[in-house]
Amino acid sequence: MQTAIRFIGVVNAAIWLGSAVGFTVVVGPAFFSSEMLGIFPRPYAARAVEVVIGRLYSFQMLCAFVALLHLAFEYFQQPRPPSRFHVGLLTVLLGLNLAGTFWLLPTMHQLEAVRYSDATTVEQKTLAKQRFGFWHGSSQVVNLGVMLALGYHLWRLTRPADKPRFSSFSKFRG
Repeated sequence: MQTAIRFIGVVNAAIWLGSAVGFTVVVGPAFFSSEMLGIFPRPYAARAVEVVIGRLYSFQMLCAFVALLHLAFEYFQQPRPPSRFHVGLLTVLLGLNLAGTFWLLPTMHQLEAVRYSDATTVEQKTLAKQRFGFWHGSSQVVNLGVMLALGYHLWRLTRPADKPRFSSFSKFRG
């Protein structure tokens, strides 16, 4: 049973990390490549990537819940509680996902709407472009941190289980 639980945790972490890296390295940049911009004008490509990011956030939220459930199941299987750092890390990752879904994505959508609207002034467009650039850059830095944290999470799950903190006295027979 413990092996099956660990396997589920490792597969979840691998898929979670793979989705983050795959989107960052392949999918996201593809929307703004010259080939894609030849098919869709920039405002449509930006809206399409927003839809994909929304799905990515939802998927990653599911992975975060599975990871937290995995830690809870491991806690019930082992006498030793999981490390506070690991629980905190997964909680922060879930919080970042929630913030991205319910705050960052709508904010960036609004800024993109102002940037490409015909009803806005040049000053409004310039300000929206600057703010969008700031939030996009910030989100990329956070995304890099998330990928590093997910790499740590996967590494932690694939290590052998921690040994008990104290050895048994039967080990020191004289």
